[in-house]
Amino acid sequence: MTDRTDGPSPADLLHEPRLVVEPGLAARVSAVAEPVLTGMGYRLVRVRVSGEAGTTVQIMAERPDGTMLIDDCEAVSRALSPVLDIADPIDRAYRLEISSPGIDRPLVRRSDFERHAGHLVRIEMAVSHEGRKRFRGLLLGVDGDRAHLRRDDVKTDEAADVLLTIEDIAEARLVLTDALIAESMRKGKAAERELRQELGLEKAPPPHARRAPAKKPANTKQHRLAADTAAKRKKGD
Repeated sequence: MTDRTDGPSPADLLHEPRLVVEPGLAARVSAVAEPVLTGMGYRLVRVRVSGEAGTTVQIMAERPDGTMLIDDCEAVSRALSPVLDIADPIDRAYRLEISSPGIDRPLVRRSDFERHAGHLVRIEMAVSHEGRKRFRGLLLGVDGDRAHLRRDDVKTDEAADVLLTIEDIAEARLVLTDALIAESMRKGKAAERELRQELGLEKAPPPHARRAPAKKPANTKQHRLAADTAAKRKKGD
């Protein structure tokens, strides 16, 4: 069963805590980065420290509505770089990379699991569930503090539906599918249209300009039979 609410406000979403968090060195970076991001109106999604091409610190962020443009990434990078230099959570040279969560994004907050219900996800647990750490299947939403998953990799003696405690998850992310790509494209077009309207590059349609549903054509078999019946009755009179 999925809990449903009227929908949190942008302020509530901005301050919503992450339930899936990174350990170790990445956690030290996130402790420095998150207050800066929140103060700028962004949400921290994930921090990852990797050794590829030297050391790279990747910080994923987004606005409360899930968007993150190139200009946003540049603004975050400018604000965060000096703060990280002073705090010095990493004792070696590194390259800072700010990015959006992407289409196949990580799920780290309760609202992420609610918002992306109906999509395929891959989950790795920090704490095993019934002796198992890896799960994949259709996300059905949230039940209390647990994510409701319908597995697509079950064996004959296993239950398809599982409830996984969100705070026990090490990593959860969406699986790239045609349905996910199509939804992302629809949202992207809507966001682009809204931005153009805000900038005055495109006029917003007036309230009365909503397209009316197309009328069913009158020349159908049903209409022809009704007309023939009416004609016969008239002739009989």
